[in-house]
Amino acid sequence: MAKKEYLPRSDAEVPPMTAGERKVIIASSLGAVFEWYDFYLAGSLAANISANFFSGVNPTAGFIFTLLGFAAGFAVRPFGALVFGSLGDLVGRKYTFLVTMTIMGLSTFVVGLLPGYATIGIISPVAFIACRLAQGLALGGEYGGAATYVAEHAPHSRRGFYTSWIQTTATAGLFASLLVILGLRWVMSPAAFAEWGWRVPFLVSIFLLGVSVWIRMQLAESPAFQKMKDEGTHSSAPLTEAFGRWDNLKIAIVALLGGTAGQAVVWYTGQFYALFFLTQTVKMDPFTANLAIAGSLLIGTPFFVFFGWLSDKVGRKPIILAGCLMAALTYFPLFAALTRAVNPDLDAAQAKSPVTVTADPAECSFQFNPTGTSSFTSSCDVAKAFLATNSVNYANVAAPAGTVASIKIGDKVIESFDRVKAGADAAAKATAFTAAATAGIRAAGYPAAADPAKTNMFMVIVILTIMVLYVTMVYGPIAAMLVELFPTRIRYSGMSLPYHIGNGWFGGFLPPTIFAIVAATGNIYSGLWYPIAIAAGTFVIGLIFMPETKDRDIFARD
Repeated sequence: MAKKEYLPRSDAEVPPMTAGERKVIIASSLGAVFEWYDFYLAGSLAANISANFFSGVNPTAGFIFTLLGFAAGFAVRPFGALVFGSLGDLVGRKYTFLVTMTIMGLSTFVVGLLPGYATIGIISPVAFIACRLAQGLALGGEYGGAATYVAEHAPHSRRGFYTSWIQTTATAGLFASLLVILGLRWVMSPAAFAEWGWRVPFLVSIFLLGVSVWIRMQLAESPAFQKMKDEGTHSSAPLTEAFGRWDNLKIAIVALLGGTAGQAVVWYTGQFYALFFLTQTVKMDPFTANLAIAGSLLIGTPFFVFFGWLSDKVGRKPIILAGCLMAALTYFPLFAALTRAVNPDLDAAQAKSPVTVTADPAECSFQFNPTGTSSFTSSCDVAKAFLATNSVNYANVAAPAGTVASIKIGDKVIESFDRVKAGADAAAKATAFTAAATAGIRAAGYPAAADPAKTNMFMVIVILTIMVLYVTMVYGPIAAMLVELFPTRIRYSGMSLPYHIGNGWFGGFLPPTIFAIVAATGNIYSGLWYPIAIAAGTFVIGLIFMPETKDRDIFARD
């Protein structure tokens, strides 16, 4: 009887990619693209979701609950990693990521069919949030399955190159969701899109699901898992083995703090916070900002594959850590340059028109609000939130206890108010305060929006592309590194949890953390200390504790 062959091709046979290997990469990557497409729709269509599923409450509260649903998808990703990582190590890679894809696709399709609040009342928002939770759980299992499956099919010396295609899928999924939405807006009237057209991107997911499942059904199980299963050496309790034994748990901790935490903040800063900064901080037109981000992503996306390929030559560790270090060293000058390129009037106003907030420090909260559900009502919080939202730098001056906070712009002093103490007059006082403060900052030269005629689009694209290149450095090789860190018995579980804690929590809550730091300190760039500190910490921890993995034989480490 012939000996059963499990191993991918040896290095001597590596030259061209085989048809089977190409099929593995395409099937795994395409499925992941569709999952990211589904996941991002809720964020891209937040206003429409709020108007339909949360119409029973006031518009502000409705939008807050919509954001809560979006945040819930990030928050549960590590739990999905535990559930589906364990399943992947028990029953196999192929069947597990078929399950995750099916859950994601069906949850998205249900959102497209879900009746609004006007039809079924409170069931509508509850069902929407349940769908978001299911999507987050499914995404927590998808990435680990796709990366593990591709890596376990790859030739020994090309794992970085093969798995780097998986790393392009989040960007491609975001692109796909935006293209579908923009296309529908282009061909439909605003009224028709608001009434029913916004549901079409969700409903399309059922066709994407069908294509993805059909493609993945043609695949065989991963050779590494099949070998382990046939030999009867697979783990019967992968979670206990992965995180209940110190020798494996310490690998997960190093993978998180010395790899995925830094990767996550660089990834979210370069692709998501950069867009937030353009639209909310330097007041660029949203359509133009999206085009600028899209242009930088088009230029930068091929570098995911390039750095994955390069990591097969020089190692995963130096590329990932170099990306973290470069980001940490250059974020401050890059974002300052972005302000000058987009909105030179804002840059000039910050330099010539100092603003101070005088307040009782005990009244000032750290305005971290990842779900949008917290309420900051003190006079200090009201004043600081206004200035932070309008991108006004300010100095903090401590006042005696009980002092009502005030804003000083030049020689003009504007008194804030406490929303709770104002009682029934809160709305009127908010209107008066906002009008007075807005008039004050406009008189001081702070613009309401960036002037397109003064925007240097070439420099904007250059700066954004540099930040995207950092993203490709840290993200391109990370899948191969995570796969190589863990033995086959617990690989799916072991790599999924640190990846999704890093990206779901360290990265997913980056924008609200940055805003809270900006509001507390009074400097629009101070929030960058968060990604800088995490990226620098990852560089140090990774440099000391992270092993180089590119030469590991993942079949031999069972």
